[in-house]
Amino acid sequence: MGLLEVSVTDIKPPAPELGPMPDGLSPQQVIRRHILGSIVQSEGSYVESLKRILQDYRDPLMESEPKVLSARKCQAVFFRVKEVLHCHSMFQIALSSRVAEWDSTEKIGDLFVASFSKSMVLDVYSDYVNNFTSAMSIIKKACLTKPAFLEFLKRRQACSPDRVTLYGLMVKPIQRFPQFILLLQDMLKNTPRGHPDRLSLQLALTELETLAEKLNEQKRLADQVAEIQQLTKSVSDRSSLSKLLTSGQRQLLLCETLTETVYGDRGQLIKSKERRVFLLNDMLVCANINFKPASSRGQLEISSLVPLGPKYVVKWNTALPQVQVVEVGQDGGAYDKDNVLIQHAGAKKASASGQAQNKVYLGPPRLFQELQDLQKDLAVVEQITLLISTLHGTYQNLNMTVAQDWCLALQRLMRVKEEEIHSANKCRLRLLLPGKPDKSGRPISFMVVFITPNPLSKISWVNRLHLAKIGLREENQPGWLCPDEDRKSKAPFWCPILACCIPAFSSRALSLQADEDISALGTGEQAWDPGQINSPRRLADGQ
Repeated sequence: MGLLEVSVTDIKPPAPELGPMPDGLSPQQVIRRHILGSIVQSEGSYVESLKRILQDYRDPLMESEPKVLSARKCQAVFFRVKEVLHCHSMFQIALSSRVAEWDSTEKIGDLFVASFSKSMVLDVYSDYVNNFTSAMSIIKKACLTKPAFLEFLKRRQACSPDRVTLYGLMVKPIQRFPQFILLLQDMLKNTPRGHPDRLSLQLALTELETLAEKLNEQKRLADQVAEIQQLTKSVSDRSSLSKLLTSGQRQLLLCETLTETVYGDRGQLIKSKERRVFLLNDMLVCANINFKPASSRGQLEISSLVPLGPKYVVKWNTALPQVQVVEVGQDGGAYDKDNVLIQHAGAKKASASGQAQNKVYLGPPRLFQELQDLQKDLAVVEQITLLISTLHGTYQNLNMTVAQDWCLALQRLMRVKEEEIHSANKCRLRLLLPGKPDKSGRPISFMVVFITPNPLSKISWVNRLHLAKIGLREENQPGWLCPDEDRKSKAPFWCPILACCIPAFSSRALSLQADEDISALGTGEQAWDPGQINSPRRLADGQ
């Protein structure tokens, strides 16, 4: 794997230690010494945690007879921990030398650049991060099936001085570079311009932020694979959805916890529940979330050692081409004013008056009703104002000044209500989905409304849905293959997708096509970025 085993002496190098603070230091120099002390202390604690993983967990498991955990599973669980320790042991040796001469040099940034800009560090950490979810899965399964392994973990935690679990130790490598970045940011803030350490600190921050970004992306992709596996476990093995999820052709593009809302006839909130929504490359899946652990004592003990994660119960799934995003005012006012009345797939037959017996109001109808009431009141007050203007006498609290104040107050309340509705719509994602046909065979659609955590989340969902549909077009199947740096073919959806063909010398055609893409991607004035529609490549990168 590009890593060589090297023999090192058993003599431990001296731990990094700052000497006594000399006199005459400036306030910034004092702060920089304290930050260096934090770096030394946190690095020492981190190295000790890595040693504990190997000495307290891996080695006893490998040497135990009979085997509590097979050698193959031990290697899978503790994959690359030793190499991570080697990287930081070398860094600690260099750090010890630099700390010893700190008062004469006051440089630390170049040490970070030299230690963590090597490709070996990225390779080792990438392997560890990519394997982390799989390692936790092996530990969870072993806890459930091997009581001896569960007892081993409990004993080790009880014997540890800080009662940190194996999971708590193994998650530290994932958190290490963000900690480094925070410490170096503080160091840079207290490094004056012209200082010999300032440029190297900036370079070190750039290197570490790039490394952390790559690792975060790999962790995100690994988590997405784990989410699909968790979703697959919640589906019956004989169901068609299970076959689709296990076919290996599904890619998770977006996964988030959204709040589904349903309102009553008078605008009151009937139901509000969190759902886990999965956007795959060709389907949309909505599931209920069950965070409660099993009632058995064994499950509770396991959850205290390693997170078990939520369990999902699939509520519905729909092919992506049949999913339609509905915005306020769309389709000639059919959904105008965010007060929608739709018959569910399982609704009873409509009554003679043509009204569906199973009614569900979607959107913020209470706010809209309050706005309508204010509009009616304003119309009445305007009529009263006209009548007051015809009075011949003078009466206290019944004159044009008071009437105009009433009008201005109502107008202010209307503006506030409109802003509330607009704010609610920024986080409200409406999806029109196909339901089961009625008895006569006519298709019936139903709508679900989700509240996203923030407006940017809604924009992301709308854009991802649009791009996923573009990716399903015939001209984008199976996709454009682009070899990456490792000469491995990326998954088709992560390749550039052909959004549209535009004549190169027709400005009118270019403008019309750009308008169409903007309207498809847009969800309000903040919904699109002009930089995302310059070319199919840029559009694909916007995913």
